[in-house]
Amino acid sequence: MAEPLARGCLSKMTVEPGPPARYTLIAGADRVPLADWLGATLRLDWTGAIACTHCGRATRKSFGQGHCYPCFKKLARCDTCIMKPELCHYFQGTCREPEWGEAHCFQPHVVYLANASGLKVGITRRTQIPTRWLDQGATQALPILEVASRQQSGLVEVLFKEVVSDRTNWRTMLKGEAPVLDLAAERDRLLARLGDGLDELRQRFGEEAIQELDAEAYRFDYPVLEFPGKVTSHNFDKQAEVCGRLLGIKGQYLIFDTGVINLRKFTGYEVELRAVDPSLAGPATPGLF
Repeated sequence: MAEPLARGCLSKMTVEPGPPARYTLIAGADRVPLADWLGATLRLDWTGAIACTHCGRATRKSFGQGHCYPCFKKLARCDTCIMKPELCHYFQGTCREPEWGEAHCFQPHVVYLANASGLKVGITRRTQIPTRWLDQGATQALPILEVASRQQSGLVEVLFKEVVSDRTNWRTMLKGEAPVLDLAAERDRLLARLGDGLDELRQRFGEEAIQELDAEAYRFDYPVLEFPGKVTSHNFDKQAEVCGRLLGIKGQYLIFDTGVINLRKFTGYEVELRAVDPSLAGPATPGLF
């Protein structure tokens, strides 16, 4: 059996803008630039082990994308308010980790429009631009507002969710590129429609807390040789081996001819990555969508 290209516990793939986007698989200390393996048949084997990404202890089940249960219950990054920032309870004195919250939540956040499977609204720390959109598999993105804290970004997002989705349809995203949208026109339409609600938030937090941005739209391309006509997913919890010809990478998904797998879902899982037939690997850029 061939020596593994990588062995270790999975972390979220790193990604840099292209074109096309450049992904690196991370397993423990090993790094694999995946563009080098497009077209090759690869095999991922889960060893059965899972390690908490925070404390390192072995766990039978992963919680909150890579945590053991004790860490999941005590870490602020695993609290409900991370997924729903409008529920921030820092000022009630009940934040699990006040210092962590101050460092991560009380910094500028951006409210944006993106197009991965259609128009959506989202929020991210300013420092996560453009990584956040590449992680989602977005083909377009446009920052529209900058706010002073994560809680405020969540309140703005709640306002926008009255008229636009905050979800990506991952199956649609993986079937190809969504039709191109005029994000600037969508921004102007939404800001006009939601102006009264934004003014109420400014009265609550101050005029400078929520500022409109005059930003240029981003456009992203992905290393995909062929999009799947029908999306089926692999799951290590049901089958420890994933094998197939690597047809592309988009978002945090590997696209094989046998199905797709969301590597971020299995953060902390110990895997081995092997090339079954490296001779089939193709060039990194020609023929990509």
